[in-house]
Amino acid sequence: MIEHQIPSAQIFQINTSAGGVPKSAVRQSEVGPLGLVDDGHDDTVHHGGIERALSLYSLELIRALQNEGHPIFPGSTGENITLVGLDWSLMNVGLRLRLGDEVEIEITRYVTPCKTIRESFIDQDFNRISWRTNPGWARAYARVLKTGIVTVGDSVRPVI
Repeated sequence: MIEHQIPSAQIFQINTSAGGVPKSAVRQSEVGPLGLVDDGHDDTVHHGGIERALSLYSLELIRALQNEGHPIFPGSTGENITLVGLDWSLMNVGLRLRLGDEVEIEITRYVTPCKTIRESFIDQDFNRISWRTNPGWARAYARVLKTGIVTVGDSVRPVI
């Protein structure tokens, strides 16, 4: 596989919780086959597992939503990794990304929002980031292809 460098794309924030939202920022985390090893899930039917090991979101989209007046912030919608500098239109199923020097992931699907993230939105309208009603604004799920350590500031590079 050939890696393509996007110099400005990096991990802005890593987010974990014992379960639920908001998730809190950590500086570094180990990524195992099921995602961040120090992250939990309240609802294992709809979250977690091999195909939904990591949830990703864009800092640029969070800032755009804040500009609309939404009280969203990194980690408030449950994403494990907040990325900055990556063109979110690239986040399509099958895209492979290298996070830092070790971790490789593959996008598996868009995340369907649910009521647990409603506090991040004006009038609790969590469908503002639904891939069905607002394409291009959804979070993404990924499977882990190569495990390792991720740290805030690590580069993010598409692998093709």
